[in-house]
Amino acid sequence: MQAILPQYNILIADTEHYQERKLMALTQAQINAGAFLPTTNIWDSNEVENIDVNSEDFKELLVKLYRNINNIALSVNIRDAGFYEQTEFINGQLFFSNPSLSSTSSKTPEQRQVFRKVINFGALPNTATKNIAHEITITNAFTFTRIYGSSSDTTGNQFIPIPYASSANSIELSVNATNISITTTSNRSSFNTTYIILEYIKD
Repeated sequence: MQAILPQYNILIADTEHYQERKLMALTQAQINAGAFLPTTNIWDSNEVENIDVNSEDFKELLVKLYRNINNIALSVNIRDAGFYEQTEFINGQLFFSNPSLSSTSSKTPEQRQVFRKVINFGALPNTATKNIAHEITITNAFTFTRIYGSSSDTTGNQFIPIPYASSANSIELSVNATNISITTTSNRSSFNTTYIILEYIKD
């Protein structure tokens, strides 16, 4: 269920069918600013304490409160989550709608959710290619938005980004439908802890 108050141009939303309407209450200005929320909402405590609950002013106050709570919920739900787990989850990022869709498509164009999964890759290989299954069911609709990671030599206290660019000792990172692959051109087996982060769109 949802209630729309057209005179105030806001949406009072529950959690049902959130995907279809999550941006309805955000203005274009908010979207352009990254759903920025102002911090200057000031409430007169005397007004709140003494207001007549049967008055139009009270109804206006409720509308303002609902609007603020709704905007907070919407903004929180589209933040980039600082959460990195080995199971797939929606990270809060939103990409533009699929360019192949239009108003005449059978599927309505809408902003696309981004998924994240962290792979504990283990040690880097010695002048070789190492494959680790990511266990993501990838289809032709998938688009990857980020593929990155880092590796740590916890004995020698050395740390490098993945992929790694060097004139003689580069490290290549790639993903296919089954595996994450890392190729080294030198012995990097001392880098014993490697985390790879995959972020992708499913449609």
